[in-house]
This record gives sequence, structure tokens and C-alpha cells, in this order.
Amino acid sequence: MNPVSQKVMKVWAALGPRFLPFADAATPDLPLSRLLRLSLFQVSVGMSLVLLVGTLNRVMIVELNVPASIVGIMVSLPLIFAPFRALIGFKSDVHKSVLGWRRVPFLYKGTMVQFGGLAILPFALLVLSGGGDAGHAPAWIGQAGAALAFLLIGAGVHTTQTVGLALATDLASPESRPKVVGLMYVMLLFGMIASALIFGLLLAEFSPGRLIQVIQGSAVVTIVLNGVAVWKQESRNQARRAVTNERSASFRDSWNAFIHGKNATRRLVAVGLGTMAFSMEDVLLEPYGGQILHLSVGDTTKLTAALAVGGLFGFGLASRVLSRGADPFRMASYGALVGIPAFLCVIFAASLSATLHPALLFGTGTLLIGFGAGLFGHGTLTATMNAAPKDQAGLALGAWGAVQASAAGVAIALGGILRDVVTAVAPENSLGAAAGYDFVYCLELVLLFATLVTMVPLIRRRDSLLMQGQLTGP
Repeated sequence: MNPVSQKVMKVWAALGPRFLPFADAATPDLPLSRLLRLSLFQVSVGMSLVLLVGTLNRVMIVELNVPASIVGIMVSLPLIFAPFRALIGFKSDVHKSVLGWRRVPFLYKGTMVQFGGLAILPFALLVLSGGGDAGHAPAWIGQAGAALAFLLIGAGVHTTQTVGLALATDLASPESRPKVVGLMYVMLLFGMIASALIFGLLLAEFSPGRLIQVIQGSAVVTIVLNGVAVWKQESRNQARRAVTNERSASFRDSWNAFIHGKNATRRLVAVGLGTMAFSMEDVLLEPYGGQILHLSVGDTTKLTAALAVGGLFGFGLASRVLSRGADPFRMASYGALVGIPAFLCVIFAASLSATLHPALLFGTGTLLIGFGAGLFGHGTLTATMNAAPKDQAGLALGAWGAVQASAAGVAIALGGILRDVVTAVAPENSLGAAAGYDFVYCLELVLLFATLVTMVPLIRRRDSLLMQGQLTGP
């Protein structure tokens, strides 16, 4: 690193555990500066998520007049690769490399695929916007190009995130692994917050050309951040390679060992339901703010920052409570409970505009959605890590990520489709243009209640074991 970067990193690390969530995960063998450098891959992932789920879906729906159902399907295209996260994690667990690496080759592959999607996307948007000579091309070419770009970005994000988290788990000591993984996700939220604020400033004066410049800059930043993140993180260890060569278990055997663990299926079902409940509005929040509440592109992009800030506080609170031995399932259920008033605030933002400032109520609801999702995500992630089979951190994190990403992809696609369908069939004198949005938000409330019902046996089982003295905790 150059002298400026070294000074910035020293200042960042000097803030210490008092100000940085999960900073106490650092150890003499794995200092905080190294952890923060590794976490830069999560910053690039957060930047891509803000583009896909936040800025681009609003621009395509509102400014480019692309149907919300098509945009929802595009944003959910990474769903195709989501189920393979468990396989990617397993492959990185047992990867054989002449250089003695397991995780780094997958990280570089994921980075290049992510960069490729960001490089294609500007040309697809040129066709969709009708700018220049590209405007004479058929509309379906622009839509197909955007779909391909979304697909590549999603594939790169899934690969990079799964293997990056597994590498972080490898580097950490067993007792600090949950905190290290938590730090990685806090940095994901930090990347989302910073990217949303920067994108909001850059796009305050919106134009298709400015949007293309932002996307091209994001592609370059992705390469730089991920390259710095993995530099000299994984040692070329021949002893590790020898251990890898001794492994003979297939993916099916490893998966069966994991899925037959205690309550593994119910835990993954709860993750799926809760993720759907907190994800179905992702493709609709910014269009809702623009179409119903008449907010600008810059203002609606800042909503993504509010969502990430809420998630950051949720992860920070969950980390403090769970480090004292609290039940992760109970923490996840608290997140689902917070989501109920959050969606009610979003629903009533438009109807109460006469008495309250709609943007304030809408922003509060968005913040609470992020807070509830942070509590829920950290709780289920901690529970998954606690139940991970020995030497299968990649598989465990991949399974959690596969269910979470798949559920999010299905929810995003359904959110866009249901919004269009309900808006088309709803009577004009009922809720107007907000009918489709409100239907989706109400469905998310139902999913939150279903999540709570699914997790009740998990909480009761832990309470029963505590009473029997089989577990220790508060």
C-alpha cells in the first residue's frame, strides 16, 4: 500500500472496538488492519447490490419506462446461480492448486465475472435509453444485454462473497469466527451506505451519460478493491495442499452430513421465509418513492443508504447481544417482529401524506426494514455457523447464502410481477397507483408471521436444553 493508504488504514484500525462493530474479532495473528483489508471485497459486493437493486431498477422503471415485471425478472436473474453457492463453497474447501491456494482462485474468477457484467451494462442501457446510434437497435437487444449483465454481476457476487467469507473463516480462530463473519457483513452494509450516498450525489443531475459513467467507474473500483482485499491473505501452504488431497468425501456426502444436522431443514426454511419477507420490496421501494411520493432520483437512491444504515445498527446490536450467549433464533425472531411496524410505516406513507411528511414516514419505515433484516440475518447466520460441520465452513456459509439468495431472487421477481398484475386489475377508484405496491407490502407482513411460526420450535428447543443444563447461556 502507498503511504496515504497506510495512514488511512492506521486511522481506521485505531478507532478500535469501541467504535467499530466486531472489531474485537481481531487477534495477534489476524490484526484488525488485515481484517479490514480483506473485508474490501464486501464493499465491492455492496456497491454492485446498490446498483442492481437500488439505482438501476428505479431508473429502468421510471426514467426508461421498462415494465416493473421485466425489471424484477432481470434483478432476480442471479437466482440462477444462487443454489450453486453451497457447491462453490464446497469446491473451495477441497480445491487442489499447484500454488497451494484454495480460496484465491475462486475469488479472482468471481471478480472477473463481476467486472464483465459491469462492463456490458452501459451498452445495454444505451440501447434502452435510445441514445446515439444504439437508439436504432430493437428494444429487445437492450433488454437482453441488460439481462446478461445482471446475470454476470450476480454470478460474480455469489462466487466472490461465498469464497471471501470462507477465507475469512479460515484465517480466524474458531472462537472468533462468528465475529469475523459479522465484521464482513458490516462492511457489506458500509459499502452499500457509501455507494448509495456517492451514487446519489453523482446522479443528482440525472442523465443517461452520467449513469453510464457511474457504472464504468464501479467496474474499475471492483477490480481495485478485490485485488487489494485478497493480496497476500492466503498463504501458499503445501501442508494444506496435502490435507486437501486426503479428502475423499463427495459433495453429496458432505451435503447429507450438513442437512441431517439438528433442525437444519427448519433453520433453512426460516431463513428462506424471512429473507423473502425482507426482500420482496427491494425492487419497489425506489419506484414507490418516485411514482407515488414524487421523490427525485437522488432522494430515492438515499433510501438504499437508509436501508443499509438500519442493517448496520441491527448487526451491531445483534453482535453485542449474541456475544453474551443469547439465542440466535430468538434474535432472528426479534428482527421479524421489527419488520411488522416497518412495513406498516411504508404502507401508510402515502395515505397519511396530508398529516405527516410522506418522505419522513417512508424513510423511517425503510430504516426499520434494514434494522429488522440486520437482526434476522445475523441471528440466522450465527445459528448456521454454530451448526457447521468440522472443516466445512465453505459449505455451511454456501448453504446459508444459497437459501438466502434464492429466496431473495424469487421474492424480487414476485414483487415486480405482483405489482404489475395488481395495478392492472385494481379498480381505479380504490388505491390508485399504490394498489400494486401495497399488495406486495401486505404479503410481506404475512411472510413475517410465517417466519415467526417456523422459528418457535427452534426457540423452544433451546430453552428446553437450557433448562436441562445441556447448554450454557443467559
